[in-house]
Amino acid sequence: MSRYNVKEIESKWQRAWETARCFEVEADPQRSKYYVLEMFPYPSGRIHMGHLRNYTIGDVVARYKRAQGHNVLHPMGWDAFGLPAENAAMDRGVHPAEWTYANIDAMRDQLKTMGLSIDWSREVATCHPEYYKHEQAMFLDFLEAGLAYRKESWVNWDPVDQTVLANEQVIDGKGWRSGATVEQRKLPQWMFRITAFSDELLDAIDDLERWPEKVRLMQRNWIGRSQGARVFFPIAGRDESLEVFSTRPDTLYGASFCALSPHHPLTEELAESDPELRAFLKECEQLGTSEEAIERAEKRGYDTGLRCRHPFEPGKELPLYVANFVLMEYGTGAIFGCPAHDQRDLDFARRYDLPVIPVVLPPDADASTFEIGDEAYVGEGTAFNSRFLDGLDVDSAKAKAIERLEADGSGQGTVQYRLRDWGVSRQRYWGCPIPVVHCGECGTVPVPKQDLPVTLPEDVDFSAPGNPLERHPTWKRTSCPKCGGAAERETDTFDTFVESAWYFARFCSPRAEEALDRMSVDYWLPVDQYIGGVEHAVLHLLYARFFTRALQHCGYVGVAEPFAGLFTQGMIGHETYRSQDGKWLAPNEVRRGDGDDLVDLDGRPVTRGRVEKMSKSKKNTIDPTEIIEAYGADTARWFMLSDSPPDRDMEWTEAGVEGAHRFVQRLWRLITERVAEMPAAGTPATQGLGKDAMDLRRAAHKAVQSVTGDVDQFRFNRAVARMYELTNTLAAFKAKDEGDRWAEREATEYLVRMIAPMMPHLAEELWRILGHETMLVDKAWPQPDTTLTVEETVTVAVQVNGKLRATIELPRDAAEEQAQQAALSEPAVQRSLGEKEPRKVIVVKNRVVNVVA
Repeated sequence: MSRYNVKEIESKWQRAWETARCFEVEADPQRSKYYVLEMFPYPSGRIHMGHLRNYTIGDVVARYKRAQGHNVLHPMGWDAFGLPAENAAMDRGVHPAEWTYANIDAMRDQLKTMGLSIDWSREVATCHPEYYKHEQAMFLDFLEAGLAYRKESWVNWDPVDQTVLANEQVIDGKGWRSGATVEQRKLPQWMFRITAFSDELLDAIDDLERWPEKVRLMQRNWIGRSQGARVFFPIAGRDESLEVFSTRPDTLYGASFCALSPHHPLTEELAESDPELRAFLKECEQLGTSEEAIERAEKRGYDTGLRCRHPFEPGKELPLYVANFVLMEYGTGAIFGCPAHDQRDLDFARRYDLPVIPVVLPPDADASTFEIGDEAYVGEGTAFNSRFLDGLDVDSAKAKAIERLEADGSGQGTVQYRLRDWGVSRQRYWGCPIPVVHCGECGTVPVPKQDLPVTLPEDVDFSAPGNPLERHPTWKRTSCPKCGGAAERETDTFDTFVESAWYFARFCSPRAEEALDRMSVDYWLPVDQYIGGVEHAVLHLLYARFFTRALQHCGYVGVAEPFAGLFTQGMIGHETYRSQDGKWLAPNEVRRGDGDDLVDLDGRPVTRGRVEKMSKSKKNTIDPTEIIEAYGADTARWFMLSDSPPDRDMEWTEAGVEGAHRFVQRLWRLITERVAEMPAAGTPATQGLGKDAMDLRRAAHKAVQSVTGDVDQFRFNRAVARMYELTNTLAAFKAKDEGDRWAEREATEYLVRMIAPMMPHLAEELWRILGHETMLVDKAWPQPDTTLTVEETVTVAVQVNGKLRATIELPRDAAEEQAQQAALSEPAVQRSLGEKEPRKVIVVKNRVVNVVA
């Protein structure tokens, strides 16, 4: 046979699958379903290596489950709104829709070259009005149910892009795209009341047994349920108290100051008559609102001149500051500072020369000498310097402190969450319009559902920064649905996380007139296996979990959790290279010089750097389309699966992909050169098979058993190793008679069927060459004969007086006398015994023989 023609054969089978509509499915209550979904891509115009790994993993699962008889839903769509399209409109002078749809077309073609078992009939793009009109209707239902609302809140504002940024889009205090220093602004924002489900979202994590533990922990920490107390500090000279939430009321005797958030109502009141405080607040606004930015910033404060009375010691007064590290969004927007046991408080206290009073004594420390240095003590211990709390452990001291606060009327035990409501307003054009209008007479009025979708205007001007909807000459002018008077449309659009919070449900019935056909979503949901990067472990997954609950509350779906199983694949890395002048070089700008030295294309020396995550900034990226063009999709898929466990980072190497390609060619030659000598497809088993044939059968059936278990557990690299072993066994096998040739066909067909989810094009072609008229994609997964997978012999350890002296091969379940005789016959055992006679021989069947001398 000729060399395996990658391009011709891969395109041939992709056409065949598409023509036969192999992967198009419908809900069928008579069949067991399996919903496989990879996180859908943003249409940037090019697929990258992360896509290749993500969709290869998902496709293996989808094809494998299909072969096991499940009705498999495996859809694809596009997360198509967002700022990159607007930036492209400004840079290239094209409309965001034109840029987006052109990119979708390009990426669809690229993904199809991977041979994915996608049901393309279900494709959706979130920027299409037929998608987002349903999102607008859902918003109106959430509004009616009290799960959506509008309020003024402090936000991260990018003064160049002139839009609100999520905390995660603020990098080192600057906008992630513009690089401009982020400011804090108070703006009216549309919010989703995710906190309405705080307890549910937290408690349900325990039931997500097929999620990685690290992701479950990240979700728990983000929701952040804290038990503590609300503590009231009377403000001297005023008829009011400062309310503080603390998780550590046991440390109240260590308090040396109180502090307000720059956005606390009392701060704003004081600033009206204090120009120095107003100047300090202006500085605070440069920090951004993210906790990370605030944690990294130097801890600074402004002494208001007010004093707060200690709840346990009324004669003691604490200075009240405004501090740049106190968040209005957490607790009450005010804290008491205990510098000895909180690092932020300690940094602040050292800066302003405030007392540092330790009140938790570490185990084995001496109360008379224990002091706090540059680090706060945050570990366990017992209360001291705390009067009625002295001697209690931390938990007991917390309970006792809360009991006293409640008895005195100066506090109350309570539960607090770190989770905050989700701000979904964005000041940009290329997003889903928020379906409300603002009327001078009626206030904020929802757009009637029959008038949806509210679509974006096509004639927009991107020549100036900011939101084009805000300055469009006509679009925002409309009439009030309630009174008919002049009104203005809401010009904010939804955060793109909203579209991705429910797309998995739309895939269940993507062409339905209603948002979600209830029969379809009840059949397909939840997603059985969700696959994507760990970078989405918090926000996207948490928002999707909230949105599903909100949809359930409004009657759209019958489930609360969207994803029953979650798998997070590792990153792909590559070596980095620098030129003589320190500039990054791409892999295709580097070649091998003398020996192992690297040079650039002009022969100048190149410095090889460490393996790092592929990124455009370091130019260490590889274009998957070029790899597929050069080696074929199956080679790329095989290498992705064989190099390392899929949940770990992997290094892309030229040697690795070349090795995978050599295996493709080897397997092709092995089967095509031998097929003529094999009996015809479907030939009944030959009776009375010889030892060689039975050994080959055992090897094949054990491989099926192992590969099945490995694929079930996402151990794809181990499955690949098992198939390498079976390939080597087949290559070494020399058939001598008809029985051998029958066993060779069986083992060969098993091998081809097992590689099918990983290298589907090669497997289909080999299946045809093996004489089968039906497509392999419709063939069931092979089932091992368990009588052939049981080991006939076992390796048994032999110990003399508890020390290992030998190992012996025995028939499985050998008689005790046979095991004793074999053990005592071992030369190493006889040497250990010398002239001694064994006093006792203990046999643990199939495991160990222990000789006691």
